[in-house]
Amino acid sequence: MGSQIVNGPFAWFKWEALFRDWSVFAEGFVGTILLSLLGLALALALGILFGVLGTAQNRLLRAINRVYVEFIQNTPLVIQIFFYYHGLPHLGVMLPVFSVGVLGVGIYHGAYIAEIVRAGIQATPRGQMEAALSQGFSYWGAMRHIILPQAKRLAYPPLTNQAVSLIKNTSVLAMVAGGDLMYHADSWSSNNLYYGPAYIVTGLLYLSICFPLASYARRMERKLEVAL
Repeated sequence: MGSQIVNGPFAWFKWEALFRDWSVFAEGFVGTILLSLLGLALALALGILFGVLGTAQNRLLRAINRVYVEFIQNTPLVIQIFFYYHGLPHLGVMLPVFSVGVLGVGIYHGAYIAEIVRAGIQATPRGQMEAALSQGFSYWGAMRHIILPQAKRLAYPPLTNQAVSLIKNTSVLAMVAGGDLMYHADSWSSNNLYYGPAYIVTGLLYLSICFPLASYARRMERKLEVAL
């Protein structure tokens, strides 16, 4: 029992090594935050665009929405990341691994956000659009000034949940040397075999970002239920 404590997977000297090399984990943590922010910005832009297309009266625009959503949602994120990293260079497109990460999580979660935006727009009373058009708004003007602000309120809780999922999914980039937190933890522990402390600290760092966001989403859901 005593030898397990001294030499086991969580032995104190392994924690000491991790504390000495804390900058490795800090660098990965900052990389994950930057990656998450840029990926979320891209996902929101794509989600709003394709969500609006999904409610358009034009059948072609709705078809474009379905192709994007169905293709992205029904293929694994890992396959998509591998395509951007290994496939695009064969097509003459070379991207830095950080850009691959932003593109990967942004496009992947954009498909889910598009469905949230579409559902939020469809939950808005149809009379709102008709009233806006009767007041001289164009379709896109009514969408921007009347419909989307109302849909945004309904979409907040699921959007926050998507942000949490996006942050956790950045760990997939460790498979292509993405420079994220998981990649730094893997590299550090592979060099010294101190896997126990590395994965505990990595998990806690992800928790420190995701738990506040998930709690915020739950508060928003309760507030929305009361309001409705």
